[in-house]
Amino acid sequence: MPHPDRPVQLGLKENLQQFVLLIIVNAFVGAMIGIERSILPEFAAAKFNIASTSVLLSFIVIFGISKAIANYFSGFLAAKYSRKKILVLGWIIAFPVPLIFIYAPSWSWIVFANVLLGIHQGFTWSSTVAMKIDLVGQKNRGFAMGLNEFAGYVAVALMAFFTAFIADRYGIFPYPFYLGLGVSIIGLILSIVLVRDTAAFVQSEAVHFDQIPRLKNIFIQTSWKNRQLGAVTQAGLINNLNDGMIWGLLPIILIRKNFGLVDIGIITSIYPAVWGLSQIITGKMADLFSKKMLLFWGMLLQAIAIVLLTAANSYTEMVLISVALGIGTALVYPTFLATISDNTHALDRGKSLGIFRFWRDSGYAIGAVITGITADHLGIDASIILIGILTLFSAFFILFRMKPQPAFH
Repeated sequence: MPHPDRPVQLGLKENLQQFVLLIIVNAFVGAMIGIERSILPEFAAAKFNIASTSVLLSFIVIFGISKAIANYFSGFLAAKYSRKKILVLGWIIAFPVPLIFIYAPSWSWIVFANVLLGIHQGFTWSSTVAMKIDLVGQKNRGFAMGLNEFAGYVAVALMAFFTAFIADRYGIFPYPFYLGLGVSIIGLILSIVLVRDTAAFVQSEAVHFDQIPRLKNIFIQTSWKNRQLGAVTQAGLINNLNDGMIWGLLPIILIRKNFGLVDIGIITSIYPAVWGLSQIITGKMADLFSKKMLLFWGMLLQAIAIVLLTAANSYTEMVLISVALGIGTALVYPTFLATISDNTHALDRGKSLGIFRFWRDSGYAIGAVITGITADHLGIDASIILIGILTLFSAFFILFRMKPQPAFH
């Protein structure tokens, strides 16, 4: 909370210390999910002898469902209890996850661990997103979201690489998962001791600055009825639908093409690394240029890169596709959140962001189901092409449904 004798001031410079702290916290949030990003197929085969693509992708399905539900409730719970309390609760839920991976006697325990991981991600990532937007005000929302997602996804990439490196040197388990214990402990301590709640900033913006009308039915308006919010929500769902496919299938594709664990770790980490690093630039672009066109070109680039996966064979080709996927995703990710924020009242923002993130992260589950079933029955190439076509349709849906909206200068 701000000092009681000082007025609340919105802005990045005015709240830089708390903003930087929240970036660090979100880096630890990203690191938690990065632990399993590159090594889970090998882990599942080595420890549980799992070969079916649809069974293997069950962990993404359950992760997506649990994260989506946690996202939905995070906004409502934060309105009742505070954003900080939901952030701390998310870290408490994360603590058992690496222990389950180390000691799990069956695959069902891994699925349960991903339920906890999904809830953790929903509560913690949603809280850091909302708190940063609360602090900075309208002018720097895109940049704030770019920095937030930059921290989270660079951490995903780094952890994906380090877990693959450790697995290659010391074995697929338990050593890679010890990293998760340290991450969860540090994230919890930072959130309890140093993070301050941002409720006063929300109230100040609502009273002094916000001219946007309140939403009559936040769920229906965010999900579909509002042209701006509905277009962003469908694109968010499709974006994470294709990310769920890449998450589950890319390591499998690389294994079948006889890439080693270290190369798999590098290629799978390039995508979230480029995604994360680029958002420093693309987040600011969302403050300066047409959000509609950033969303269109980002989804179109993703669609092209996904389809090209079916033809790629060499290390260089795989790296270039990972880079293209990262840039395409970076164009849309901070723009999603900034667009939702620009089109909702301050008092509705947390709930609307939660509903958007509910639908967006439902894409993980939907994408994993579609990918697994299609891959098992028609082959991996067919599943990749199908996801690419859905991503292409999403790009043109944005182009035709969203209204042009001037950038904030």
